[in-house]
Amino acid sequence: MKDDRRHPLSDAHSDRHTANQVPDTPQTRAPSYRLAFADEDFLCRPELRPVRLQLELLKPELAMDEHEIESTVVLFGGARIPEPSKKDTARTETLAELSRFYDETRKFAQLVTEASDGKKNVIVTGGGPGVMEAGNRGALDAGGRSIGLNIVLPHEQAPNEYVTPDLCFNFHYFAIRKMHFLMRANAICVFPGGFGTLDELFESLTLIQTGRMQRVPFLLFGKDFWQKIINWEALSDAGTISAEDLDLFQFVETAEEAVDVLNNWQDYSRRDQIPGR
Repeated sequence: MKDDRRHPLSDAHSDRHTANQVPDTPQTRAPSYRLAFADEDFLCRPELRPVRLQLELLKPELAMDEHEIESTVVLFGGARIPEPSKKDTARTETLAELSRFYDETRKFAQLVTEASDGKKNVIVTGGGPGVMEAGNRGALDAGGRSIGLNIVLPHEQAPNEYVTPDLCFNFHYFAIRKMHFLMRANAICVFPGGFGTLDELFESLTLIQTGRMQRVPFLLFGKDFWQKIINWEALSDAGTISAEDLDLFQFVETAEEAVDVLNNWQDYSRRDQIPGR
């Protein structure tokens, strides 16, 4: 972030450059001599975890503010769902059948982006393959921007090629990443997926259920899939959730159906504040 404020003190960039020009001596090579903010080993110490949490919150926040991102439409979904043209490579017959949601995601993201001014209702995904790729790809099809929130995993997950480069972020902390998913959310759309998708689904629903986040359109694509893997009615019948909690989300099948829900959401187009901030 460029700081245009004038002050008489030397700035951090200049000092970092100057510190690299000092003579090479045992003293200047010592870790203790490094500038604290330029010392990666120091920043990675366990005691610096609070600082790293703050940095991981601030970096994407400042970048999105600079790019004037006011609100988002969140897309959660599986990384393993293939593009229909590649469904023959799917590891299971079910994944091959679910490949249709790649196209629905792409179409939905395109329609949302076409209706966006580039600041409101910007598509945000996890930045990876599968459904995430389809969402970023659909936004690019419409000539718009989209956000990718990647995370470091044991098996490298590179950002998909359709994320807007200046809005492509990488995280260490799952918790901070999920905060950024929801801080600007005007709608949450969940496509078939695995553990990660379920985690995102239930955490988001919990925040809305408990009043920690304003209610927004919450769409589950693929009724057959979601009703097969989650017995929603059993939760209600058992009393572990209220019957009214089943109204916090609804099922949709197509991009057009989802857009219609968003367009007819009573608070969707006239909300002045961004949820969760």
